[in-house]
Amino acid sequence: MTPAPKAIEILLVEDNPADILLTEEAFEEAHFPHRLHIARDGVEALSFLRRQGLHAGAPTPDVILLDLNMPRMGGLEVLDVLKADDALRNIPVVVLTTSRAESDIWRSYNLHANAYIPKPVTISEFVDVIRSFGSFWFTTVALSPKHQP
Repeated sequence: MTPAPKAIEILLVEDNPADILLTEEAFEEAHFPHRLHIARDGVEALSFLRRQGLHAGAPTPDVILLDLNMPRMGGLEVLDVLKADDALRNIPVVVLTTSRAESDIWRSYNLHANAYIPKPVTISEFVDVIRSFGSFWFTTVALSPKHQP
């Protein structure tokens, strides 16, 4: 018997409830083992990643899916903080956003995002993107070893 594959820890940083639901459904339809954690803005994301307050027992994510346009602290600010933090900089960050602005793409890569994915318009396209994301990030890519607490 082959043991079940380990669930991939994913932190979704997204403020739009409809996009959260769509992402959850797309991951379920993608059929790969995962645990999706939600942070609704950049402040909550940093609290999760630093295991502060309600997130004291949070796992270190294998990858972060980061929206750009959020209240309190936007995605570019979060990316800047993450990549300047020795304890967090090695976590891959994939920007998943509605913005197709060249300036956002350029700034995201300049702040060391690992990928930039514009959100597709249709549900079926979104599911296809999540399937491709899962296949690439969790089958093809060798992820960095997790940080020990």
